[in-house]
Amino acid sequence: MIKRIIPIAILGAAIISNTSCNSDGGFKKTHGIEYKIVKDVKGKNAAKGDIVEFNLIAKADTAELGNTYKQGHPGVMRVEEIKSSGDLQAVFPHLSAGDSAIVTISCDTIIKGIPADQLERAQKMQPWLKKGNKITINISVVSIKSEEEYKTAKQTEMKEKAAKQMVIDEPKMQEYFAKNGIKAEKTASGLYYSIKKPGSGDQIKAGESVSMKYTGKLLDGKAFDSNVDTSIGHHGTEPLTFSVGAHQMIAGVDEGVALLKKGAEATFYLPSALGYGENAPPNIGPNQILVFDVTITDVKPASENKQPQGQPQAQPQAQ
Repeated sequence: MIKRIIPIAILGAAIISNTSCNSDGGFKKTHGIEYKIVKDVKGKNAAKGDIVEFNLIAKADTAELGNTYKQGHPGVMRVEEIKSSGDLQAVFPHLSAGDSAIVTISCDTIIKGIPADQLERAQKMQPWLKKGNKITINISVVSIKSEEEYKTAKQTEMKEKAAKQMVIDEPKMQEYFAKNGIKAEKTASGLYYSIKKPGSGDQIKAGESVSMKYTGKLLDGKAFDSNVDTSIGHHGTEPLTFSVGAHQMIAGVDEGVALLKKGAEATFYLPSALGYGENAPPNIGPNQILVFDVTITDVKPASENKQPQGQPQAQPQAQ
């Protein structure tokens, strides 16, 4: 889901007027916001369904409500239908890539959209939310893309980052193997694995349901998740059940399991691109090489497949 980076929910939404009028100081009005374009670059304005990347600094009184420059990356928002007053995105159809603007939103407008029984709580949480106040937002549009263009660009960016990180990870993994006397096989993707017990039967196929015991560790030996040791993680000791090849696991685990058979015991060594990359949970950290000790306890045909049990950090959805 596209992340909204300032408290848009509390700002509400705004109806874009086709009859915008001039206000003092060169500002124009839509319902619930006023805006002034300070840099106007020729180009296509944002339309409904487009993905807008932008930088902004948003303030009310002395409180800073949002600052993408401090985050180190632009905010991202899909242009959607505007249904009520005070939504920042009401300005996007008036802007093209390279444009910048000043937007003001009246707190009076926001307050009108908050149910009476919730207003006191909202104002305690946001002391700046009081009558007569205004939110001032300095916004600069980085890019405007269709959803398909945005997805393609992000995929290309992720592949480039992954390739650069692989160059960093490879010598670290080789050093770890040499230090610990580990002999591991390497796949085309960059995954390393060692099979301690081969198991029996056919090799696991995509679509089959696998039950697995596992412990996930960092290269320094610190364990971050397990369904073997109850002192690590929070998943108990029941095997994890998932469908192989259905992208329910992080890429390295999904690929590694398909190299095994029922009863197999193995260790996977995942370069960060096959793990969580730069978007790792806090207890792992960005761009970490991961080590998974796994045991395949059961394999069932696709017709008997079940959804994953629990939310282990072998899964891409983990928080």
